[in-house]
Amino acid sequence: MSAPDKSRHYRALFISDVHLGTRGCQADLLLDFLKLNDAETVYLVGDIVDGWRLKRSWYWPQPHNDVVQKILRKGRKGARIVYIPGNHDEFLRDFLGTHFGGVEVTDSIIHETADGRSYLVIHGDQFDVVIRHAKWLAFFGDKAYVTALGLNTWVNFVRRRIGLTYWSLSAWAKLKVKNAVNFIGRFEEALSDEARRQGVHGVICGHIHHAADRDFNGIHYINTGDWVESCTAVAEHHDGTFEVIRWVKPAQADAVPAPAKERPVAA
Repeated sequence: MSAPDKSRHYRALFISDVHLGTRGCQADLLLDFLKLNDAETVYLVGDIVDGWRLKRSWYWPQPHNDVVQKILRKGRKGARIVYIPGNHDEFLRDFLGTHFGGVEVTDSIIHETADGRSYLVIHGDQFDVVIRHAKWLAFFGDKAYVTALGLNTWVNFVRRRIGLTYWSLSAWAKLKVKNAVNFIGRFEEALSDEARRQGVHGVICGHIHHAADRDFNGIHYINTGDWVESCTAVAEHHDGTFEVIRWVKPAQADAVPAPAKERPVAA
């Protein structure tokens, strides 16, 4: 699959869990994605900046700054930019209801699709019992996650040298451990219940780094995934349909199978 020769334009784009300020952030791929994909509205669905990590040690290379500038440039060119903070960028929750640099900051928002459906857009950490009731455990889990990402770096260095594609140790582990699978299921159920309580057709969220697009007990549940492991975003087309886009390198485009309802796109 060849790289697209011009920008794609969508009605809306949803991006979450970028974790700018961390070594695991795949800012170069996100920047490439932003260069080739535009939308009338761009929703930043939390954990765009990792305040937790930046508090411990400062890490902000040029590609991370380039991502911020690219998003702000889209706003200057007419796109609506909505920032919904998550737990890693919760410092922005002190600024809910404000605008800065053309960016709206809100805790959640209802998105209306082109075909008249309504979706709750929220990061989702509010429905994570660990974040709500044992934040110390969340910090501990974050440390373990960073360690796993460090191991990923070495594993994938070897894989690239022998011609294999990227493989995520941490994502594999999360899906293989029974408790992690159960957590994902409970999270999806909690978000779907909240969407039902608010009387909307679906929910679009992030937080758990697990992209999804499926029906959950009559509610359309969409998770944007992340830009640390899977490099996924969600797009609403101009007819109101949704798509989970997995952004991969050109050499990997034909080799990386996408999960159900996802489409690989060459970067």
